[in-house]
Amino acid sequence: MPEPREQPLAFGSVSLTVYLPAMSLSHHLGRMTGRDPNEAHRTATPLELLFDLTFVVAFSQISSQMAHLLELGHVSSAIIGFAFSTFAVTWAWINYSWLASAYDTDDIYFRVSTLVVMVGVLIVALGVPDVFHSIDDGDYLDNTVMVLGYVVMRVATIALWIRAAVQDEARRRTCVAYIVNVSIAQLGWIALIFLNLPVGTTLVFTTLLMLFELAGPLFAEKRFGPTPWHPHHIAERYGLLVIITLGEVILGTILAISAVIQGDVWSLEAALIAFGGTALAFGMWWNYFAIPFGQVLERHRWRGFPWGYLHLFVFGSLIAVGAGLHVAANVISHHAHVDETFAVLSIAIPVLVYETFLFGIYALTVMQFDPFHVWLYLGSVAALAASVIAVTLGASLGVALLFIACAPAVVVVGYETVGWRHGAEMLEHARQT
Repeated sequence: MPEPREQPLAFGSVSLTVYLPAMSLSHHLGRMTGRDPNEAHRTATPLELLFDLTFVVAFSQISSQMAHLLELGHVSSAIIGFAFSTFAVTWAWINYSWLASAYDTDDIYFRVSTLVVMVGVLIVALGVPDVFHSIDDGDYLDNTVMVLGYVVMRVATIALWIRAAVQDEARRRTCVAYIVNVSIAQLGWIALIFLNLPVGTTLVFTTLLMLFELAGPLFAEKRFGPTPWHPHHIAERYGLLVIITLGEVILGTILAISAVIQGDVWSLEAALIAFGGTALAFGMWWNYFAIPFGQVLERHRWRGFPWGYLHLFVFGSLIAVGAGLHVAANVISHHAHVDETFAVLSIAIPVLVYETFLFGIYALTVMQFDPFHVWLYLGSVAALAASVIAVTLGASLGVALLFIACAPAVVVVGYETVGWRHGAEMLEHARQT
């Protein structure tokens, strides 16, 4: 990679120095020997931003299919299909992003490999409906298209790890461990296509394969040494995917508003849903980005494992919030087989999961306990409980959504008034220990 440079600029009597990233006009093959984990000003690349856009489609498919089964009242099928699909999509993103953080050469080999992964993501998205429908039918799990897309993504990832193993002699054993883990897992996924086992049996094998894949990075880096991933870069990448998944919350809000104003008539209820849904997305965004994860990961790199793995639940909960809002839209338009209380629960429960794991991730990352966080968390739970009670007593979905939006708002207010001082002390302690 070209080295960054500083460029002096002068404006009359005023001069300053600005940072300019070095640019290469060609993308000829470089050497995949690992990036500098302490590289200054390391940010997401345009290729990574383009890569993330394909996940918008996949998340939208998962959210809409989950909402469809929920509005029919098929809760178990919705949750199983959601878990299977969300793991396939987010785990592939996580693996690629950590690899790119350590080895992105931005040459033609890396770019074409990324293109193959993107194609695989779209194939996975095409297979999402088959997975949900087959689980709901209960005969066998039709995962053919999804697994095909997943294997395409992972084969491209294997190709990148092979190149790293060849060119990065110092970390060759780590790269080989990744290659072996991913390759064995893919053979297992392909075998499931041809076995045509009952849904229950397939889910048992699926769970084992998921656990095997999750163990791969931990084994490789603990046993043979870590890859040179960049803490601030990886923290930014996760934050960007949080924003991508928050798009599902915005989309669900639009669907709910559209259901209210079908007759081209704006009302107080439409305004409440518009504000409540937007405030909910904004509050969850504020909650997440109040925490400078990159600073802690820079000092404690091994904490990146629980931090990165637990984000699976953060991403999944945000997708599920979007699905819940989609259910609410169908309840409003009288196209659902469930009632308003069910719709509120389908939004409130994923928000609760989001807040729970966000607090948990923060505590595990800084390795400290703040009693004030318990009060903030309980305030969020109280707001969510109030939303369910309100709709049960006859309040509209718009009013209930306002209560749900208060859950992250409680955390925002608490953080901005008192919590930021606690957070600063905890981060300073985490940096020094």
